[in-house]
Amino acid sequence: MESNRDGLPEITVKAVILGAVLSIILAAANAYLGLFAGMTVSASIPAAVVSMGILRLFKNSNILENNVIKTAAAAGEALAAGAIFTLPALVIMGSWQTFNFWWVTIITGLGGTLGVLFTVPLRRSLIVEDKLPYPEGVATAEVLKSGYQGSSEIRYLVLASLVGALFKIGSSGLGLWCEIAAGAKRIGNSMAYFGSNLSPALISVGYIVGLNTAILMFIGGAANWLVAIPICSAFTDWGVYGPGHIHAGLPMSAVDWANEIWSRQTRYIGVGAMLVGGLWTIYTLRGSILRGFKSGIKAYQTVGGKSAAVERTDKDIPMKWTLLMIIASVVPIFLVYEFFVGKLYVSIPMAIIMVFAGFLFAAVAGYMAGIVGSSNNPVSGVTIATVLISALLLLLLMGKANKNGPAAAIIIGAVVCCAAAIAGDTMQDLKTGQIVKNTPWKLQVIEIVGTISAAFVIAPVLMLLLKAYGFKGHSSAVNELKALAAPQANLMAAVSKNVFEGQLPWLFVIIGAVVAIAVIILDEYLIRKGSSFRTPVLAVAIGIYLSLELEVPILAGGIISYLVAKYHKKRSIPAEKVEAGNTRGILLASGFITGESLMGILLAIPIAISQNPDVLKITPERIAKLPLPHQITGFLSDIITSSWFNISTGIILMAFVLIWLYNTAKAREK
Repeated sequence: MESNRDGLPEITVKAVILGAVLSIILAAANAYLGLFAGMTVSASIPAAVVSMGILRLFKNSNILENNVIKTAAAAGEALAAGAIFTLPALVIMGSWQTFNFWWVTIITGLGGTLGVLFTVPLRRSLIVEDKLPYPEGVATAEVLKSGYQGSSEIRYLVLASLVGALFKIGSSGLGLWCEIAAGAKRIGNSMAYFGSNLSPALISVGYIVGLNTAILMFIGGAANWLVAIPICSAFTDWGVYGPGHIHAGLPMSAVDWANEIWSRQTRYIGVGAMLVGGLWTIYTLRGSILRGFKSGIKAYQTVGGKSAAVERTDKDIPMKWTLLMIIASVVPIFLVYEFFVGKLYVSIPMAIIMVFAGFLFAAVAGYMAGIVGSSNNPVSGVTIATVLISALLLLLLMGKANKNGPAAAIIIGAVVCCAAAIAGDTMQDLKTGQIVKNTPWKLQVIEIVGTISAAFVIAPVLMLLLKAYGFKGHSSAVNELKALAAPQANLMAAVSKNVFEGQLPWLFVIIGAVVAIAVIILDEYLIRKGSSFRTPVLAVAIGIYLSLELEVPILAGGIISYLVAKYHKKRSIPAEKVEAGNTRGILLASGFITGESLMGILLAIPIAISQNPDVLKITPERIAKLPLPHQITGFLSDIITSSWFNISTGIILMAFVLIWLYNTAKAREK
């Protein structure tokens, strides 16, 4: 049965329903995670485990049907990434006041559908011919096969989800311990800063992406926050709080001043690095892109009016239908552009740019997913390149005076970003399908189903998060400390707006470009040397842009991943036990992410309704109302208001998560 599964059903009614529902849930969870941490992680393995557990309630389920459900479900995570990296920029810039349901659904749904279609001519080259590793696709296939051989590891995902949810309630909801342990001190006109977010989800992100990427992100963040920002501060007059602030007219705190310099100057170092990194990635993939397109066309050349014979496990959506669906998807997107711009001579170039950039970056995303996995896929990097290039071209067509210019560039970026994100996810799913013997065209169809299902929930989730938390640096922030960072969206907004206003700080962009070139040269040297450690430029660029407090727990998670691998290597443990341990670790990490992210959305509901970020927080006033003796309530009040207690509790709990993750991921020798 392993070698031939021709008689097994794949797309069934329950597969479509379960896939759509899971896609919606994972889209909501990853929308929160991406806006909070600036990164999303692949949902393939948790989706496979959850669908496997649900299918056991039914008779006659099979591994192919399970992979179909997983494919649809994982599309939700990927589409959320494409949406949250771009669409919030329209609110941050003031072009949108809310997330209109139909506009968001059309942009994300059609952009994601194009991402699936763009991969059709690439599958043969990138999966069959090039035989790229696709680490998450292979790992998911192994999880599916082990599940149908009697293994059950879903308990790790469930338990970690509960713990992740409790962490979010305790920190963000009840305020029993702090979310961020940070400190800064002014030194002359400069400052010293260090901080860490106390989040199991971020530790899990680091564990999944691995030590190499975690180190590069931390190095990028440290170079910005510990070197560039203090240097810029030393040569800049220290800022004061503006009108309306509780400390109006007084010097800013060291932390606030660091964030101000990051916002106005040093984050553009990341922009320059991302732009060069995105263009370099495209250049390195030029051969694979062309080869993939040619092989896809060749596979469906007609002979005497009939398609050449192709095995079931090698059948994609026919190329003629692929091209027709691409055209059918581009037309409504063109109409969206025309609605926002109102000028054909602008809308037509926008549609052409979108098609060209969409296919190019879909190929980049598909290739990068094959090398580093979907979690490490630098979708935001290539989107930055799209937004900057689109903004410069639209500036020539529309002029500085056109107020719709920045928004138009963002909308092009949104479609391309959704296409690229879905393309990377699709290629991972097709790799899993190749291993377990799915029919490619059926996986491509169900990927579209999952994409469209998720598209319908993106706008409500974004609207809920906007009302409950707001975005940092925008008037929507109910509480600046608890506002969602939305780093990529803030970056897209700043780049697009500043291009049209002529205020892009080109010095910092150029510095970032030079840094990227140096990193690329180093990476090429490491490749020629045969080093196992690599320096992909986009990982460093993202690190430069993100807050250091986010990168510290990511580094801690990467260290745990390294220590687990070192433990396995030192003891020469059999490969099957190592794989089982790795699966448990990934499921536990995925559970932390899922639980914390979903609880973040649930907590958003009472906050949005009350417009009070502390609506659930345990305060001394609430403790005083408890039916307890005055001495006890006074003692409890002193504890919860103690910064020492809040910080130490959070650190201790994070240590517990690290130890638990390490012990779970270790192979069991007995």
